[in-house]
Amino acid sequence: MAQGKKLVIVESPTKMRSIQGYLGDGYEVLSSVGHIRDLADKRDIPAADKKAYGKYSIDVDNDFDPYYVVSDRKAKTVAELKRALKTADELLLATDEDREGEAIAWHLLETLKPKVPVKRMVFHEITKDAIQAAVGRTRDLDLALVDAQETRRILDRLYGWDVSPVLWYKVKSGLSAGRVQSAATRMIVDRERERMAFVSAEYWDVEATASGQGQGFGVRLVRVDGGQLARGTDFDDTGKLKKAVVVLSEAEAAALAAAVDASGAATVSRVEAKPGTRSPYAPFTTSTMQQEAGRKLSMSAKQAMSVAQRLYEKGYITYMRTDSTALSTQAVQAARSQAVALYGDGAVPLKPRVYKSKSKNAQEAHEAIRPSGETFRTPASVSSQLDREESRLYELIWKRTVASQMSDAKYETTTVTLETEADGKRLEFTASGTVYTFKGFLEAYEEGRDEKRNAQDSAANQSLPAVAVGDELVMADAEAKGHRTTPKPRYTEASLVKALEEHGIGRPSTFASIIGTVLDRGYATKRGQALVPTWLAFSVVRLLEEHFAELIDYDFTAALEDDLDAIARGEQNRNEWLRSFYFGSDAHVGLRQIVDNLGEIDARALNSTRITDTVTLRFGKYGPYLEVIDPANPDAKPRIVNVPEDLAPDELTAAKAQELVDAPVAGDRVLGVNPDNGKVIVVKDGRFGPYVQENEPVAEDAAVDESTGEVVDAPPAKKKRTKKEAAPKPRTASLFRSMSVDTIDLDTALSLLSLPRVVGQDPESGEDITAQNGRFGPYLKKGTDSRSLENEAQIFEITLEKALELYAQPKYGARRASSALKEFDADPVSGKPIRIRDGRFGAYVTDGETNVTIPRGQTPDDITFEIAVQMLADKRAKGPAPKRGRTAAKKAPAKKTAAKSSTKAPARTDAEKAAARSAAAKKAAATRAANAAAKKQTAGS
Repeated sequence: MAQGKKLVIVESPTKMRSIQGYLGDGYEVLSSVGHIRDLADKRDIPAADKKAYGKYSIDVDNDFDPYYVVSDRKAKTVAELKRALKTADELLLATDEDREGEAIAWHLLETLKPKVPVKRMVFHEITKDAIQAAVGRTRDLDLALVDAQETRRILDRLYGWDVSPVLWYKVKSGLSAGRVQSAATRMIVDRERERMAFVSAEYWDVEATASGQGQGFGVRLVRVDGGQLARGTDFDDTGKLKKAVVVLSEAEAAALAAAVDASGAATVSRVEAKPGTRSPYAPFTTSTMQQEAGRKLSMSAKQAMSVAQRLYEKGYITYMRTDSTALSTQAVQAARSQAVALYGDGAVPLKPRVYKSKSKNAQEAHEAIRPSGETFRTPASVSSQLDREESRLYELIWKRTVASQMSDAKYETTTVTLETEADGKRLEFTASGTVYTFKGFLEAYEEGRDEKRNAQDSAANQSLPAVAVGDELVMADAEAKGHRTTPKPRYTEASLVKALEEHGIGRPSTFASIIGTVLDRGYATKRGQALVPTWLAFSVVRLLEEHFAELIDYDFTAALEDDLDAIARGEQNRNEWLRSFYFGSDAHVGLRQIVDNLGEIDARALNSTRITDTVTLRFGKYGPYLEVIDPANPDAKPRIVNVPEDLAPDELTAAKAQELVDAPVAGDRVLGVNPDNGKVIVVKDGRFGPYVQENEPVAEDAAVDESTGEVVDAPPAKKKRTKKEAAPKPRTASLFRSMSVDTIDLDTALSLLSLPRVVGQDPESGEDITAQNGRFGPYLKKGTDSRSLENEAQIFEITLEKALELYAQPKYGARRASSALKEFDADPVSGKPIRIRDGRFGAYVTDGETNVTIPRGQTPDDITFEIAVQMLADKRAKGPAPKRGRTAAKKAPAKKTAAKSSTKAPARTDAEKAAARSAAAKKAAATRAANAAAKKQTAGS
């Protein structure tokens, strides 16, 4: 870089390219690719600092001083930034203007230690005007925002690392607890508890068709002899009435319907017309965008944020992490202009609309999410430049922004009341219809709803004829209609986001990752759009409620968020606050005291839910199951019954539990005897699916249960084997997905037990090619080289010729191109196309030579071409991983200095470097040998 240039650092490679073009040659724009350092893992802390920092990577006795390290993946990035900084005359930290962006800027400052002037550059959209204006209005780093983000990170580490181990020991290993994650899980479980306790109530009414002025319309019975007829809202969750109303039985409703048809006439007793207006919705905040993307586009919160991130980085929308509903003067004018151009002069009110944000948090961006620029690009004009998901979300944001500046919608709701005498009773029917006299903002946009509209909502929009009081109408087609009250719907991602925001729990920008964690940990599954809690979540929430009640309390969790906001505004001291949270105060018991005084936790009771007097739902190592006690012999060992995976907790009623208990046991039946060795072949249904098993033959004088193959009356047992003489495990084989325990026969079972099947020999290498079934599906194997098969049937059907054809195709080339989750252009180093694939340990980025697993918390949608290139470059720079089982001698690590800003990642020792060089040399030698063999083979052919 030439002397005199200014170095600009952003987080994203995509932003880097755009901003470089806007700033010109006097600037060099580089990317940190997100965070460059974080709290250390316990293994990265030197021995000298273990005592102070070893438990959390935080010295809780020294003002909660954090121990940061630069991640291995970012070592090369930091080196490049330092090299560029050496020849720069000014540093501009241009990360996002929120707490996380401010913290990234601070970490860069602390790690790079610049000797040139440093300025903080902020912007809300990536357009030429916005970027050039941002250069001229730089500011200093906001240390209050940095404190708030550091406090949040430290708080989450303390909470998670103290509470999560309790879940490992008492519920299941691999679980996690978190300040917002646990509250969100409790919300989902609480909603399911409400559904489980809900008692449905039945009520009946009468619907009919009334005709007048040559037009028919639907009417509904609302009163009988002046008494209001029961509706669903009149019942509580226990099925009891909340007020005095008329409740019709099925027989009474049918009798009234027959009487109405017999009467055939009704008189209009009242006609009411009420005008009304509807105002447009405010522009999108992070939360409302996630909700609407879920309702209208069926996007998860995580997907919506990922797509919005891409739109922002490409310069199509403003910053997507914001609590503000305000629009700049230019944006208001752009929205009004487009509304007039599309819908006419009356589409906008005389004065621009101003929306006030409810958030008191000063750290967020100061504008709502909107299309970028002073003139909005229409969805049609940008569709060719965006992918499908980006186009759909951009159109949603564009519509919402334009509609927010449009005029109110005006409507008139007419309600007609009819009276008739039937079966000796005075009956009143009503019908309603709404007509929009001016659609206003509804021309552009209408917000979605979390719950589906019911029939009554639809009926309210019907067209009614012009009738007057006293008019006689014809009544026909009367029908008794039965209804049942229903429990509250389960949360969807959209409604959960809304509930979290209403409770003041967490930040909208983190909701996507929080919900993702809840799903990843197995606390909930998705049934359509609904979030269904698992029994695992019930156990976790029960433990937290009983032993960490304050930490999972909604109000307490919201108060934590308010305190973090106060730190961000500079109104609260972070060290004092952390000390109060961790060690306790007069206001509440500290986390340390709670963890140190947990007492005994009954894991069995914690993981149990009583269904009936004899049936208990238990959650064990392998998931939920029913424990059934025999009433006739309560001291006998309880019977175990599996619970179907797709059965929601509220569906496990006493009746359903009894149905599962009474169901015949599938599998565990004898198929026959293996003619080759005389062993008994049995089919079983195990925890990991159905399988066949080959058991030892039984003695001639032993009685065998024909249904299970178990020995009932065996002769005296032989001398017990020692450990060295332990009996060999019986041969087993899993059933194919297309097979059933009820229909499998002996021949099929013997075929499965015979696997792997030898297809033939490779004519060149002489190695056997076998076909077999594995954890990830059917495949061929030749030595260490494998190829996937298309289906399980091919295991028995594939010929040697077909197998050789598969091996003749490149393993990671065109044959598997279609299996990639995502594809990019060629990597600039290897020259090979970059792909994202789904592997054994999750999705990973590869160019066919180098593989990099996508970090936890990110999805393939988050990975752009630039990020993929950087990931591959970092992996190459890191070198091959040292082989397991070989421990090199290490130097004693240097002691961490007092200033936290000087904390660095521990450097590799000489022994480790030598091991890496040795491994690289061996890899290069192997590659040369393989190339030589390939050349020799080519020459021979």
